[in-house]
Amino acid sequence: MDTANSSVVGSSVPIGGGLQPPGVNDLGQDVNGLPKTPSQSILNEKHVIRGAGKEAINEFLDTHKAFEVIRTSGKVVVFDVRISVQLAFYALVEHDMQAAPLWDASIREFVGLMTVTDFISILRRYSQTSIPISDLASKSIADIITAPPEMGKLKHDIFDAADVSATLGQCCRLMHAKGVDFLPVILPSDARVLACITYTTILEYLVTHFREQRRLFDDSIYDLNIGTYENIVTVKAEQPLRDVLSVIESRGLSAVPVVDDAGVVVNVYSASDITFLATATDADSAVSNLSLSLGSILSQQRSDVSTHDRLYTCSRNSTLQSVFEIFASVKFNRLICVNEEGRCNGIMSARDLVSYFVG
Repeated sequence: MDTANSSVVGSSVPIGGGLQPPGVNDLGQDVNGLPKTPSQSILNEKHVIRGAGKEAINEFLDTHKAFEVIRTSGKVVVFDVRISVQLAFYALVEHDMQAAPLWDASIREFVGLMTVTDFISILRRYSQTSIPISDLASKSIADIITAPPEMGKLKHDIFDAADVSATLGQCCRLMHAKGVDFLPVILPSDARVLACITYTTILEYLVTHFREQRRLFDDSIYDLNIGTYENIVTVKAEQPLRDVLSVIESRGLSAVPVVDDAGVVVNVYSASDITFLATATDADSAVSNLSLSLGSILSQQRSDVSTHDRLYTCSRNSTLQSVFEIFASVKFNRLICVNEEGRCNGIMSARDLVSYFVG
């Protein structure tokens, strides 16, 4: 994609773009007629520009509908809860999809969402029990739904979805409020799921169609506090995959940077990576693969799938404008912030980026 043609904002107007900080008149005085100091004026101007940026993005999101981001040639996989959970997983892999809604024919309702990471969690939980892992092959999705939470219970208490006529703003706010990364879009008239959208889906639409001539996004992502910059978890390639997945789950992460002995970022590992499962011949070998080193798993990763989990980096001083331009080029799920030595000092995800505007 041509980054120049996909930039989310223009740059033809100087910072400020005619905006006047609140409480300041043309003489540079505050509401009490006292002179404003340069630092106060700058802070007020930054505040107004940031507010205008949020307002512009929210106005765009609130004037475009969910159906506009649905691909005309897309596909949706829906699972009946009576089918085998193992069969469901392989169907996700075959169709190169990350999530699928769950349908309960007995009550004629959607009852949840199954993701690739759910299956990985279930497999790990079973491997930690005395139950033969081969028994998992006979378990239906319904069996897993009703299993004790310690067995990797699927989320099924509430089915969060958006009406096809909902605005993108409503979709973003629902995802943010519910803490979900996948949102089914349904046609209420016949309870049909048309797509499962993500933060990346919405950002892709945004950078393609949104235009703004004022320079509203020149602050750094660090100054805007978009992302995580403290207590960053990193892992090394020699660590067993089992330990890496445990860290990811215990910290509630979606991915972790992989660093070398000098702390330089060399890769990134996503919680939804299925390499150790795709290379297994049966359930027992999948469990055995959990003992492989992370480096071994990363070396076997498939390149023939549409993934956004490759390593992409930026500086935490990168402007919000430049981050939009990076997204227009590579459609990332996350950016790893590195310093001049290549060491990780922050992580910013597509979810963080959207949440900044709608949270």
